[in-house]
This record gives sequence, C-alpha cells and structure tokens, in this order.
Amino acid sequence: MPPRLLTTLVTAAALALTPLTVSASPSAEGTQNAISSPFADTFADPAVIQGRDGYWYAYATSDPLVEGGPFGLMHMARTKDFSSWTYLGTVFNESTKPAWAAPGSFFWAPDIRYFGGRYVMYFTVTDTAANPGGDPAIGVATAPTPAGPWTATDGPVVTPKPDGNGGYFGTIDPAMLTAVDGKRYLYYGGFYGGISVTELSPDGLHAVGTPTQVTIGDRYEGAYVVRRDGWYYLMGSSMNCCAGPTTGYSVFAGRSKSPRGPFLDANGASMLESRVGGTTVITQNGNRWIGPGHHAFLTDAAGQDHIVYHAIDRSKPWLNEPFGINRRPMLIDRIDWINGWPRTRAGAGPSDTPQPAPVTGSSLGINSTDPASGLYGAERSPGDALGGASALIDGFAVTRQVAPGGSVRFDADVRGDKLTVNLGHVGVTLSQDVLRITAGGRVSTAPMPAGFDASAWNRLTVQVGPEGATARVSDSGLGDAYADVRVASQLLKPARVSLAGRAEVDNLTIRSAAVPVRKPVAVPEIGRQLSGDEFTGALGQGWSWLRPDTRATVADGKLSWPLQNADLVGSGNNAGLLFHQTPATDRWIAETKLHLDLGEGDIRNYQQAGMIAYHHDDDFARLGDVSIWRTRQTEFGRELVAREDGATSYGAAAIGRPAPTLWMRLAYQRNAAGEHVYRAGTSIDGATWTWGAAWVLAAGATPKLGLYAHGDQTGSNPPPVATFDYLRFYAVK
Repeated sequence: MPPRLLTTLVTAAALALTPLTVSASPSAEGTQNAISSPFADTFADPAVIQGRDGYWYAYATSDPLVEGGPFGLMHMARTKDFSSWTYLGTVFNESTKPAWAAPGSFFWAPDIRYFGGRYVMYFTVTDTAANPGGDPAIGVATAPTPAGPWTATDGPVVTPKPDGNGGYFGTIDPAMLTAVDGKRYLYYGGFYGGISVTELSPDGLHAVGTPTQVTIGDRYEGAYVVRRDGWYYLMGSSMNCCAGPTTGYSVFAGRSKSPRGPFLDANGASMLESRVGGTTVITQNGNRWIGPGHHAFLTDAAGQDHIVYHAIDRSKPWLNEPFGINRRPMLIDRIDWINGWPRTRAGAGPSDTPQPAPVTGSSLGINSTDPASGLYGAERSPGDALGGASALIDGFAVTRQVAPGGSVRFDADVRGDKLTVNLGHVGVTLSQDVLRITAGGRVSTAPMPAGFDASAWNRLTVQVGPEGATARVSDSGLGDAYADVRVASQLLKPARVSLAGRAEVDNLTIRSAAVPVRKPVAVPEIGRQLSGDEFTGALGQGWSWLRPDTRATVADGKLSWPLQNADLVGSGNNAGLLFHQTPATDRWIAETKLHLDLGEGDIRNYQQAGMIAYHHDDDFARLGDVSIWRTRQTEFGRELVAREDGATSYGAAAIGRPAPTLWMRLAYQRNAAGEHVYRAGTSIDGATWTWGAAWVLAAGATPKLGLYAHGDQTGSNPPPVATFDYLRFYAVK
C-alpha cells in the first residue's frame, strides 16, 4: 500500500527484556554447513535479505541447482531459521529475462536490496545483444515482493566497458550501497580491470557520473561494502572461484572514510597498490571446505553479523564431472569484529560442525502481526503488498515481569512522521530531518540526508551495550546506513520500553544483544628450534635436489638462487627443487626469510620463489612471493591430479601482503584422518604474522619440504635472484 502517516500516541510499555546469552558453542537451534543442502547441490554467489514478510530470502547465480539439472535464470529460496528452506524457483524465465541480453547469456551474482517501497536486484549479464561474444554488463530488475515477479529494465545499469584491445573488461559482480550522504553507489568489476564504484540515480536504476576504480586488477571480484564505526569496509574475493579441488577463493577487506576509497587494509596498504593490500575476512582452514568467497552480509535480531558465502567440499568439488561445473553450496558463519576488522569466527574460518543459527524474532515473542504476542490494543493496517500487517503505534500493555538489564537490541521496520524509542535511560528519535540519541545527558545527532524518505519503509536499529548506545537507520539492515549515532552509555538497567510518535512499526524484535567476540582465535606459534640450516657453509647431508640448478650458490650466510625459466604447473615439471629433511614429528613449523625484488607495476608472469610441500610433480602446495600480471602477491598454490587420465588442477589462495623482504612459514600437522595439513603464514617484518589458508595433502608418506625459485623470464635480463637467509624447523608451542 502507499505510505501514509499515522497519528498515534504510544504510552509507556512494560515490555519484559528476557535475558539471552549468545555464545560460540552449538545450540539446539543451530545450523550446519552447507545450509543450502536441503534444497540444492549448488547455490553460488549468494545474496540475502529479510523481506517485509519476516522471511529471509536468498538468491544465487544461474548454475544448475542440482546435479544433472538445467541452468536456471538465477535462483530464489526462503527460510525462517536458516535450517529449513523453501525453494521458490528462478528469478526470470525465458519470457521475462532482460530483452537486451544476448541469446545464451548467463546471469550471475545477484545483489538484493529494498528501498523506495520495492525490491531491487542487480546482476551480471555475461553477454549483451549489442556486442555478442562476451561483453559483460550489470542489469537491474525490480519487484513488489522478494519472490517477484521481477521486471528487468530496458537496458544495463552499467554498460560493457571496452578494454581497448577488441575485448571488454569484467563488468561483473554488482553490490549496492546506500551511504550517509544519501547517495546510492554500485560496486562492480573483477580481476580483469579491477573493482570500480559508480554513483546511481536516486531510484537505483541508472549509473550517473564518472566511476572510480577502487582495487587493482588481477586480485579482487565479488565486492560487498558495509559501514561500521564511521568506516566503509570494502570486501572482495581473491584468486579463482572455480578450480574444483584446488579452489583457494578467499575474502579480504580494506576500509575508507569515503565510499569511493581509497580502501586500506589493517597495515595501511591500499587495495589499489601493485603490492596489493587486504586483511583476511575468511579463508580455508584445512577442514572439508575450500574456496570460501563471493559473500553477502547480514545482521541478525541480536545484532550478530554473519557472512553468507559459497564454498566447495574438497571431497566432492564437481557438480557433474571433473573440470565441469563446480559444486558451490551456500554456507553461513558469524562475523566477529577483531581490532576493527571483520573476521569469520574470530579468524577460525569456515565451520563444518553445528553452529548457532542467526537469531530471528523477539525473545519476548512480540511481533507486530500477532495480537496474542503483546501488542494489546494496537490498531492494525494491511501492511505492504506481501499481505502482512503492521502495527499502528497506539500503546503496548504487556504485563510481564521486567527482567534484569544488560545489552538490549531493538530492531524494526518503520515509516512515518516521527518515532521515539525509549529503552530505559536511552532515547532515540527519528524524523524526516534528524536521528537523535540521548543517554544520561549525552546527546548525539546526525542529519538525515537529502535522499531519505521517512514516509517509506526503513529499518531502525537501537542497541545498548558495553560499547555504548547506538542507533542506525538503513534501507533494509544490510550493513549500509542513512545515518548512525553513538553515545557512551551504561548497560541497560531493569527498565520499561516505550514508543511514541506518528508512525507504523513492522517486523519488531526486542531482545538481549549478542555478546561480541573480541579476541582472535589462536594461531600457530613457534617453540624451540628442531633443525635447519643458516647457510653458513656448503649444503649438508640434510639437503637433496630434484633437478639440480648449479646456479644456486651458498655464500655469506645466504642461499642465492637466480630464478629459473621453468615451472611446475601442468605439464611443465622442469623446475629445480631443493629439499631439506623434515622433523620426525606430527607437528612442526618451517620458516624461511626471502629477499626477492620483483619490482612494481610491470608484467613479469609468474616469477616467484618460496617454500614447497611436495609429494610429486603433480601433487604439491607451494607458498611464494609471486608476480601476477601487474600485481605482486603472496600465493599459496595447490596442484593435484583431478581426473583418472592424469589431468591436473591448479589453484591458489592469497595470504598476506608481499614485500621485497618476506618471512614465510608453513605450519604442518597430521589430522585425524592421517592427511597432511599445511597452513601458510607471512610477515613483512619478521615479528607480526598473517596466517592464511591451509591445504591438505593426501594421507600416506610425509611430503617433502623445500625451496624453489622459478618463473617466466621474458623481459628479465639478468633474471631476478631469490636470496634465502635460512630454513628453520621449529616445534609448535
């Protein structure tokens, strides 16, 4: 129904605040990855939103939903609890898909939003009719409900971008943001050309102005941006989404005070630099899940953030046949903010055991549509086009006992002239012009931007906890904001809750807030040194060569090794490797210090050096400082035999930031299945370490551990020299 202002008066409400303890341990109401398994074998590039009907909706790219099934035109499903799902069909059919898409075009990577009284979906069209053959663009469609029907616009919201060489840059993977300046922005792009951001028209259907590039090419795709504590966090996926059993997809973040960047990581490195920056959000940890990425973001009713993403089961990586469609189901895990940065499960990565589900609903059983739930005497309106009912603010009369205080969260869809929410000593007022919060005499206000419409449905969130009292107004609670305010405050004492003003309220939840996790999980730490070589003399008996390179020399306490014009990937298998005997234990950490100047900004594929865990030429994991087109990255790569005829698959995960002098570690352990697990860590100062992805090599004989230095030497004369200061093996603390 069209927005209408409702004149009502809310009297004091005796809403009992039932205590709730949120912990990291599994609960009776839990989920287990993959959460899409009840209805789909694969559900890639997921996007999520809570609909105005209270359900959570998920959308996915156009891969076949199940093994042997046809390609769809993007998929839809919904849930109340993230465990039980209902599949709703495809977004488009052949008669409703965009007319400007070329025949046979795929539809990828949906992004879902709600504003202006309708649902808006952005998506990738891989080929347009204007330039058949591969000119990706961003499309947009609208719907009155989250289940459709979806109506595509007559043309792309972002048109294909020529690369100047007869092709087109990767105009893919859209993600929309509403910023506190009242403007809407769309992020898009990928490895070929980098990620850019453009302003949108107020209705979100047209790109306006000049785009701004925010990441270097050859590193990130699948952007998603959220606002927190005055920062905009750009998160993007790196490496290959779809390398089957060697997929190392991971998500990294940078932040900026402006939605246009520049986005810097926790170490101050820009996501635009050749030695590219990025702080890890999620990466594989050695369990069944590899390649976690292309994510969305949600906040539950308790204020706990979650990452929704796809990943690959390393034991079942293909949907149909080897080197066919990757099987990428949808997963979910909590996000913890550690030292100002989003980390999945405090850095633990993807879960493969039962986890607490996102919290939905009020702990009081209060909602705005059930007369028995406690909104006694409230007048009701028909609600929106979904057929739900919203409550006209007219007075609550809940007579339950008031519970002890603590951290409390109020969340609701609201629209109207003015609404005041009082949570004990904390008061929040929202109007067309201002968002204001008061607590104990402290006041914070934020003007509502020009694009804000109080007569339309918006999401209002108020939270009181140990970190203060906050309020935020957003389109639909997906991490963006029209305005946010904060004041210092005590925990809420036993208190009543009251609402007053001229407004409608829907999807109301009031409950104890989630307990934030602020301490990261433990990472590998070195103990006493077990063995190694400081390169103070000739290589000893602990060393052995595979394909010796006589140019490698030991002198002045260093091993100097000019990069070979060779490789190990695919059928190359001509690079020399220098192995050292490993400790006779099931856990140890290998460390080396590498000097390798690969320059910046020029193309010198794929020059690299580092450490390698090696079964044979087609089964290894190597950690290197690598030149990838114009970027310099630390790459933890994996090759294995992926098909019975011996065909190999190679993929990689990015780790920390590279530097001309780089410390590297591989932490080894044998898991319960007897498999060999290697986790990579890097440092640019030898003191502060970034621990990243883990690869698992098959059970059996322990792989060899050694050093390597190789890569294409085109344009390099003389070749760069990799210098190793030492190779040490440590016990694990």
